[in-house]
Amino acid sequence: GGIAASVGTVSGTSITFGSQTQFENDALTNILDCVYDVASGKVVIAYPDSGSSNYGKAIVGTVSGTSISFGTPVTFQSSTVINTNLAYDAVSEKTVVIYTKTSNNRGTANVGTVSGTSISFGSPVEFETGSTQDLAIAYDASQEKVLIGFRDGGDSDQGKAIVGTVSGTSISFGTAAIFNAALTTTISAAYHSSAQKVVFIYRDGSQ
Repeated sequence: GGIAASVGTVSGTSITFGSQTQFENDALTNILDCVYDVASGKVVIAYPDSGSSNYGKAIVGTVSGTSISFGTPVTFQSSTVINTNLAYDAVSEKTVVIYTKTSNNRGTANVGTVSGTSISFGSPVEFETGSTQDLAIAYDASQEKVLIGFRDGGDSDQGKAIVGTVSGTSISFGTAAIFNAALTTTISAAYHSSAQKVVFIYRDGSQ
């Protein structure tokens, strides 16, 4: 088993792919995310490494033609994680990874800096002290902040969002606000550039 990537080329209404490149030989996961790091011109992939106690890891990919090559995986959380998600902060030129630490089920974020074919991280910062699941993240270009959506297991599983501000290699957070006062699962987030808003979609357990 392992994790792999392929480069797709769009032409009209079709897409073709180059050869598959495996970047983890002994890891199996269905919880991984990928983002384009504009400043470096690289892609960053984050995932729990099942070959290493599901520690949180990230790897930098370099696209050349229809191929992709990878650097060495870097650990951003030395404990078991789930729900890994990524966003690129264009102002700070950093990649932000969010995840749930299974040791205490708290929502956590870390800031990554790409250099060459590697990435380094600051210290993990918890953005929620209760049980935090169903994470989603988007970068709000109009406000120059990241916005995180999550299910707050410590408060009746309500859907909440919190604003994160990146400074250097760290991130700080405001106060969470409720966007759905009912059981909220399967959250996704996207930035609507013309409206300059972040849109959350989710499953509403009250319906």
